[in-house]
Amino acid sequence: MSGTTAAQRFYGRWALLYDLVARHTPGVGGLRERTASLLALEPGDTVVDFGTGTGANLTYLRERVGPEGTVIGVDFTREVLDRARESVEREGWENVHLLRGDVTRPPLGIEPDAICSSFVVGMLAEPGTEVERWIDALAPGGRIALCNAARSRRWYGPVVNAPFRGLVLVSTPGPRRRGFERSATELLDERIAEAHGTLAERCDSVVEEDHAWGIVRISAGTL
Repeated sequence: MSGTTAAQRFYGRWALLYDLVARHTPGVGGLRERTASLLALEPGDTVVDFGTGTGANLTYLRERVGPEGTVIGVDFTREVLDRARESVEREGWENVHLLRGDVTRPPLGIEPDAICSSFVVGMLAEPGTEVERWIDALAPGGRIALCNAARSRRWYGPVVNAPFRGLVLVSTPGPRRRGFERSATELLDERIAEAHGTLAERCDSVVEEDHAWGIVRISAGTL
């Protein structure tokens, strides 16, 4: 089974639980709102949410572009998109569109004004390359924001990193084996650093923030 297929099955199987965690974990709404705010969206803008999942970012993006703007959510798992679609239909958002597709080969055909991605790049095999592609897809002067979780680099990191490793273990698609949680967190750290580093290298007016005891990192910049 390919890594993509395993991830689709994993997130499809746990779509309901994933939705609850994505929306209702204490503080996560504020992190998503902060990420959206750093995009400096204006009414009428077009924004793409890569790895939209069950649509937890859509509310914050849609309220900033208004009914005259466009929000596009992209994800590769049908079950989580079904839950996102339920939310969109319940809210009556005619300008929010959901596409099933791989964020490494996004089916867009447009140059969006902004791109958002939350808790996604850590799952990509080549996150720096993909962030490069996302930035290249932006309209001139476009803006990109990333929000991700990795081990804390603060002085009290060992205290908060221990439970974080456990969370990574249970939420990562693939085999469970002795020592896997350590290698998974190290790989996650590397991928997050690569993605956020690429954003910082390619963009101007870069903002970098740490939240949630240093576990969550948000970066945003303008092309």
